Amino acid sequence: MARLFRESRRDSAASSSSNGFAAPAAATAEALPSPFPDLGVPLSAADLREAAYEVLVAASRTTGGRPLTYIPQVGPASPASVSSASSANSSSPSLQRSLTSAAASKMKKALGLKSSASSKGGSPGSGGGAKATPRRPATVGELMRVQMRVSETADARIRRGLLRIAAGQLGRRAEAMVLPLEFLQQFKASDFPDPQEHEAWQGRNLKLIEAGLLVHPFVPLNKSDSSAQRLRQIICAAYDRPLETGKNSESMQVLRTAVMSLAGRSHDGTSDGCHWADGFPLNLHLYQMLVEACFDNDDGTVVDEIDEVMELLKKTWVILGINQMLHNLCFAWALFNHFVMSGQVDIELLSAAENQLVEVAKDAKTSKDPNYCKVLSSTLSSIMGWTEKRLLAYHETFNTSNIESMQGIVSIGVSAARVLVEDISHEYRRRRKEETDVARTRIETYVRSSLRTAFAQRMEEADSKRSSRNPTPVLSILAKDIGDLAIKEKNLYSPVLKTWHPLASGVAVATLHSCFGNELKQFIAGLTDLTPDTVQVLKSADKLEKDLVNIAVEDSVDSDDGGKSLIREMPPYEAENAIANLVKGWIKERVDRLKGWVDRNLKQETWNPGANRDNFAPSSVEMLRIIGETLDAFFELPIPMHPALLPDLTAGLDRSLQLYVSKAKSGCGARNSFMPQLPPLTRCEVGSKLLFKKKEKPQNPQLRVSQNGATNGTDPLGLPQLCVRLNTFQYIRSELENLEKKIKTCLRNVESAQADITDGLDVKFELCQAACQEGIQHLCETTAYKVTFYDLGHILWDTLYVGVTASSRVELLLRELDPILETISGMVHIKVRNRAITALMKATFDGFLLVLLAGGPLRAFTRQDSQIIEDDFRSLRDLFLADGDGLPEELVDKASSQVKNVLPLLRTDSEGLIERYKRMMAESNRSASRSKLPLPPTTGNWSPNEPNTVLRVLCYRHDETATKFLKKTYNLPKKL
Repeated sequence: MARLFRESRRDSAASSSSNGFAAPAAATAEALPSPFPDLGVPLSAADLREAAYEVLVAASRTTGGRPLTYIPQVGPASPASVSSASSANSSSPSLQRSLTSAAASKMKKALGLKSSASSKGGSPGSGGGAKATPRRPATVGELMRVQMRVSETADARIRRGLLRIAAGQLGRRAEAMVLPLEFLQQFKASDFPDPQEHEAWQGRNLKLIEAGLLVHPFVPLNKSDSSAQRLRQIICAAYDRPLETGKNSESMQVLRTAVMSLAGRSHDGTSDGCHWADGFPLNLHLYQMLVEACFDNDDGTVVDEIDEVMELLKKTWVILGINQMLHNLCFAWALFNHFVMSGQVDIELLSAAENQLVEVAKDAKTSKDPNYCKVLSSTLSSIMGWTEKRLLAYHETFNTSNIESMQGIVSIGVSAARVLVEDISHEYRRRRKEETDVARTRIETYVRSSLRTAFAQRMEEADSKRSSRNPTPVLSILAKDIGDLAIKEKNLYSPVLKTWHPLASGVAVATLHSCFGNELKQFIAGLTDLTPDTVQVLKSADKLEKDLVNIAVEDSVDSDDGGKSLIREMPPYEAENAIANLVKGWIKERVDRLKGWVDRNLKQETWNPGANRDNFAPSSVEMLRIIGETLDAFFELPIPMHPALLPDLTAGLDRSLQLYVSKAKSGCGARNSFMPQLPPLTRCEVGSKLLFKKKEKPQNPQLRVSQNGATNGTDPLGLPQLCVRLNTFQYIRSELENLEKKIKTCLRNVESAQADITDGLDVKFELCQAACQEGIQHLCETTAYKVTFYDLGHILWDTLYVGVTASSRVELLLRELDPILETISGMVHIKVRNRAITALMKATFDGFLLVLLAGGPLRAFTRQDSQIIEDDFRSLRDLFLADGDGLPEELVDKASSQVKNVLPLLRTDSEGLIERYKRMMAESNRSASRSKLPLPPTTGNWSPNEPNTVLRVLCYRHDETATKFLKKTYNLPKKL
């Protein structure tokens, strides 16, 4: 018999689903996935079931007052011997209470369930068939063993272990023990028929300890807890090499010490119990195994002995940390899950689940426990997910044969949604004043989704009926099918759904109206003229629309607004959209044509400054002329919807103008493309003459662009051409306002425009406006840096301060800048002239500072040179001030502030510079070694407070102190 039970146990474990729910023999569907969080420990359903049974037996035994005794089973037991053995080893009245099927179950009655015994005409657990009728359990304890698929061998071992534990720890209650630990200490490998079984048994107990004390402890663990670390090490080692168990085992004593130090912890520090199975969600996984015993293993129905079983389950609550709320939730889930496993045919289980969910809803309103809320949300989401999968397409799920189950499934789905939204959702609590009707919202979602799905199916059926390439008759067929579908909805489904949504039929026909309307719009959009088929489709659509509206009106007679809200959802099937689509096609064609024109003409544009008096590109004038003609043609179209379609046209024209500006700007380069590459740092050769040999070619910063292109005025990137581009952007920007005025004037003159619409219309070419603004800024900077670093590079790099500072001063640069400023002042539009000159001024000061700080090894400065340089700096400023006729002084001060701040470094003695440099490096590199300073990065943000700037002043300082410091600190070379 023991062998048979072991085989039965293996078979049942293999057939159990991963979530721990064993499918009954009569089931036609798989169980739902468990809603409880994953344990993170590889405990199988059989492991959890046996552990739960151990908790049940231990909890039941310690509630009785009789002494524990044990009678071993030495061989296969007959029904009589099993009965006598059970009687002999009884210790708890609750476990050994005799089963009586005559009394009706109070709990079944409360849940609305019928007695299975009376309905079958037999005893509980009896079944038909040719095989011998299995023995009926005589006690509730025996019933639990059978229901939980625990073999007699395992049951005997559990009871024998509990007797040993009780003998050694008299008076100690089950909740004050760590059962897996106690069992490990009571049994050795010799107590098992084979080593593999012992190893699996030991592994299960260790996994339970790991899950209950390390992975899901009742009291959160401290990361530095040595007991937890020690226990984890013991368990990991035991997985590789089984523990030596038994009372006198040293390894068990070490394990006990680690386990009990963790199990004895409590939130308040005063508990005398052990917390190993009451951590979330381990307790729920174990308790769910116990709850499953409430359902018959064969047919999945609730057992007649449910009252006695529930009385037993409650005894485990203290060990598992279960309360009434968690029990209600677990039992509701089990009822619903078994309804699903019945193939959705056991309506009694569905009704019972619905009744139990009422208790869950009451609990949800009072509980704030985060773990409860978490599992409540997960469980109800699972229930709601299953119901919605069917209700979102209820036309596929339900028909006349199973419409009875629809009522219960809708009810339980809506109840779950209501709890999720009203009692769990924080957003709902904040918006509660709006009185959101959860049930009505869900039903409306189901109706709309299901009708859309059904409509799509009718569409496919109509397509399959095509007899020619002409698709027109298809919509006529579809219109008739949708009418039939609306009648079916009204007569079969709406009576069920009206319980939660009084306007269910109205919502359904409004959805069908919208779906068919979308198809009709596509049909009308392709019309070029009327044909007999077209007329047929429009007549069919008109008849369908009248039928749908009539159903909506009938359904809304008693509603608050008389159905007005539903009728508003059903706009008439009009042809006005066809006109709009044709006009939009016209707009797209004109806009695409304009974009093509921009591409072609900008490739031919020379940006010649002599093309017109105002120095802007002729292509911009032509483009604005085309746009004006397009606007005139649009307002001459004989349509009644100019205001509605005008934004489409203006948006397209705006994008075309933006394209023109973007293409005109592209290809001009950017300021960074004209900036030179800085040469490596060097130090001055003290004692040498500052003049370089005639044959020695200056090794100065190299430009990033090659010097190509003409200089005779035909260069597309020459200064005059760049000025024309600037003027063109300014011209387009100024003409945008005229375009906006023209549009408003034309709009007032068309009959379709209403005065209030016209006055409130905001016509803006925002994309082009922004593109012009950005383009002007970009071209100002590009022009300034090209002139400074490209056109004047030969002066800036090859002449200024090369050799003797006093003989290569800034006068030559000033002479070259003067005609450039005259060109800009004479050509650039007055509204952008100052911006262009300001950009040139900033670039000039940048170049001047770059010569001082990165001019290469052919430049060297003494402290006496600082006065010359400061005088040259003032000359540069005076050039842009122009005796009050140039730029505002505050603008010049702002642009030259960086140079002004750096110049005092040039007259500071080398010792002072070195000390300043060391202090700054020490502050910015506190962790660096004092013996060697790291080379500061080149940021380009020149400042007297920036280490790289001070270092560069030292590099170009022509004295012994500076060059020795640079040699010693960085070993900089004298030449490149």
